[in-house]
Amino acid sequence: LVGSVVGAGTELFRMVRKGRLEWRAEVTSSELPRVRPGIRARVTAASGAEVEGTVRVVAPTVDPQSRNALVYVDLPAHPDIRAGMFARGDFLLAQRDTLTVPQSAVVVRDGFTAVFEVGEGGRVAMRQVKTGQRTGDRVEILSGLQERATLVERGGAFLNDGDTVRVEASGA
Repeated sequence: LVGSVVGAGTELFRMVRKGRLEWRAEVTSSELPRVRPGIRARVTAASGAEVEGTVRVVAPTVDPQSRNALVYVDLPAHPDIRAGMFARGDFLLAQRDTLTVPQSAVVVRDGFTAVFEVGEGGRVAMRQVKTGQRTGDRVEILSGLQERATLVERGGAFLNDGDTVRVEASGA
């Protein structure tokens, strides 16, 4: 407003250079050491559009009230994302190839974690496995299972080693 008195640190205007977009993410001070310039971030705008950006810079200070710091992520141009929109996102802190199975395939028996592998003639064999991280509905298998094994996806809690099952196509 013309004639208004502006306090120190108040944003007066914002310039957008050549349509460049950035996501200003607030990150807690406890998570801040894991976020570094150059790592990737997956950002979802309020419109539902998803883009992948790169961390440009991490602010050198933490807000004393919220204990959050700003992280600036450069985003590629996208027709459904505009400056000033709300967005949320995730930082890709690490990535690795690993063997995972649906969580519904994992059975806990006698304190051990297992899956049922379908063998010849539809006979199942209980395989004790060591599990790792869980992400969504997937469980990482660290040991005890070969890649490309055919597993019982659901209902394993009702099976015993050596039972016979009929294999049906998965819905997904």
